[in-house]
Amino acid sequence: MSGRTRLALCAFAATMMASGALLPLVEPSKWILRAAFLLAIQGGVGALARRVPLARTLTVSLQLLVTLLLLTVSFAREHALFGVLPGPQAVQRLAELLTSGADDVSRYDTPAPATDGIQLMLIGGVLLIGLAVDVLAVTFRTAAPAGLPLLALYSVAAGLSDGGAGRLWFLLAACGYLLLLLAEGRDRLSRWGRVFGGVSRSSGGLASGFEGPSGHALAPVRTGRRIGAVALGIALVVPAALPALDGGLLSGTGGGGRGGGGGTISAVNPLVSLQNNLNQPENREVMSFRTNATNPQDMYLRILALDRFDGSEWRPSTRRLRDVPDRLPQPAGLSTDVSVTEIRTNISASPSYQQTYLPLPYPASEVDVEGRWRFEPEGRTLVGDDGQTTRGARYEVSSLVVEPTSGQLANAMAPRSELAREYTRVPDSLPDVVPETAESVTEGATDDYERAVRLQDWFASEGGFRYDTTVTSGTGTAAIERFLRDKEGFCVHFSFTMAAMARTLGIPARVAVGFTPGTVQADGSLSVGLRDAHAWPELYFEGVGWTRFEPTPSRGTTPSYTRPEAPSEGPSSPAQPSEGISAAPTAAPSVSESCPEQMRRQGECGASAAPVPVGSGGPWTTVRTVFLVGLGALAVLSLPLLPMFWRLRAGSRRLGHSGGRTPADATARVLAAWREITDTAWDHGIGPDESQTPRKAAARVVRLGKLDGAAAAAAHRVAGAVEQVLYAPEPRAATGLSEDVLTVRAGLRAATGRTGRLRATIAPRSAVRVVWAVSERRAALTARWAGRPIRDRLPVRLRRPSRQEG
Repeated sequence: MSGRTRLALCAFAATMMASGALLPLVEPSKWILRAAFLLAIQGGVGALARRVPLARTLTVSLQLLVTLLLLTVSFAREHALFGVLPGPQAVQRLAELLTSGADDVSRYDTPAPATDGIQLMLIGGVLLIGLAVDVLAVTFRTAAPAGLPLLALYSVAAGLSDGGAGRLWFLLAACGYLLLLLAEGRDRLSRWGRVFGGVSRSSGGLASGFEGPSGHALAPVRTGRRIGAVALGIALVVPAALPALDGGLLSGTGGGGRGGGGGTISAVNPLVSLQNNLNQPENREVMSFRTNATNPQDMYLRILALDRFDGSEWRPSTRRLRDVPDRLPQPAGLSTDVSVTEIRTNISASPSYQQTYLPLPYPASEVDVEGRWRFEPEGRTLVGDDGQTTRGARYEVSSLVVEPTSGQLANAMAPRSELAREYTRVPDSLPDVVPETAESVTEGATDDYERAVRLQDWFASEGGFRYDTTVTSGTGTAAIERFLRDKEGFCVHFSFTMAAMARTLGIPARVAVGFTPGTVQADGSLSVGLRDAHAWPELYFEGVGWTRFEPTPSRGTTPSYTRPEAPSEGPSSPAQPSEGISAAPTAAPSVSESCPEQMRRQGECGASAAPVPVGSGGPWTTVRTVFLVGLGALAVLSLPLLPMFWRLRAGSRRLGHSGGRTPADATARVLAAWREITDTAWDHGIGPDESQTPRKAAARVVRLGKLDGAAAAAAHRVAGAVEQVLYAPEPRAATGLSEDVLTVRAGLRAATGRTGRLRATIAPRSAVRVVWAVSERRAALTARWAGRPIRDRLPVRLRRPSRQEG
């Protein structure tokens, strides 16, 4: 097996090993087999092109063209010309798939369904990365830079999977890169021949040094393996050993602290996936539960609270963690005067639901759950430690149903100063419209409770707001200002804006993220789906504690203590929960009882209401997209033809060289004709040799080009004309130069095979003169300052050849 073939196979293997990091992003994973097949075709075309051999630029361009054809056949065959060629309709189809794929990526949480758009993005990305690795490692024989596209592939996968591209995929990608470096090292070593390594310790006397018994270079191989193993070990061990790096590339998805006592939590903002969950086309179940609560529709399942508002976003504060106690402490601010009922709930999480925080009714008093969980007292949340998640978890929770009266809330005392200072803080960048609107809405209110209820009712019904999950998400000051102006958004906008306005009124506020109770099933359990994801504000009242409000219209339930009617007379005796934990999650999706326009658009109304189609971007967007994509495709396809266009223009200019009748003009015409013969011979495989005289150079062209008769005579005539204008005391004007050049060109083409003629036309070797010219100009500018000869400042690879074997 040749060195380049080995390199090509290793480049293919390295790309596929790095592509494994994309597997957690999409289900099912059959797309990777398709990508491997197309990548093998792409690499095979490159291997054949290098075997011809074709010029490097032509090889890369041919692989790009084949990649475009493969994607067209795979994803737009019905719209392609003859089922293969990417015509305007095929280009439009590919553009539509890319657009829908981008929408799907922003809509779905991982693992996303393998839609055609997502598959096009994945397979197309793998092919482009594979092409970059093949070009760098095989075509240009520089394997080290090929690690950059492999790293980019892994980094994208790790970023999108939120840590799903874990240790195994990193190891696979790293091993693929090391394999590529090893193959390149062996290829380089083999081109040097045998390496003398000194005197052998065996009785055989002198050995071949680095070679083993089979003649292979074993010492460099072992050295490369050792270096690679040490580097990989450092990459794995050092980040884990440094606390500041928090695990580096291999850290898990958990936001909890480290094992043992103490630890801190610096949580990832869960709002990134909340909008994706609300826009899922299928309301997949994430958990189900049974409870003995009298009114389970009021029991929200809370994940965590976001209490820090810095102007750009709301986020959870960094808190200390502790071990989970047998019974959780009394909720902050809750007095014994408030009616409280303790209930029990059995929760079963779906195997497909992975969350670092354990969903709990608020406020929980006891939690019976297996696994590595830690307790954060301020937010009363349980956080997974050392990679612990909710996947398939089954647990039992005791929680309190707090039922304050409106009088207790209205007569609440002022909160503690340190709590008020922390939870009423707003950034200086908060627009004036926020406090001004809060003052306007609550004008005339006599206490914080009345102000909070007025804010809730203004958002939910009186303010003219519209619920829409397609609005751009955001929790910063700009998003709040835009929400107050446009009056459209979803739970994120309603909850964070109300919390910010409450803080400007001096009411401690934060935002909780979790799930609404879901839908009651036939067996009495409640099913919670992805679309039940929700965010709501919690306001603090001394004597009651953190209290839920519901400003989002058509979502959740309005708390009884905020409604005009009186609250229930008291908690009834709760029924005992059914024995055992809830059954495994069912496949039935939740169905909303109400059906506003936004939910009809999402298809949440069942079979009786057809989803409202989403309008397209209009004909102008389609035409513009097709035009830009077509223009880009035309530019890519014409790129490999640039050397041919330059060569045709240069030949036409030389043969059409005319001008004055001065000796200088005559010299220019003769030298242009000679340059054309030299470049034509170069294009046909006879490299220039500037060290020879024109007479000897012409004889060399005649011999190597197998010219005879008229072609040989024409070459010698032009060479004689060159000697006349360069060396004769009185040069004679030459005639018929253009005809002689055309005769030599025809002779060279006749003596060359079809492949040679094709390469001389499409990929002329003499086009490298463009690179020389650019290098000389750059070197000339540099030499003005350095004072060195121009030729000495040229890179070795770009210097003109001085000797050629003939």
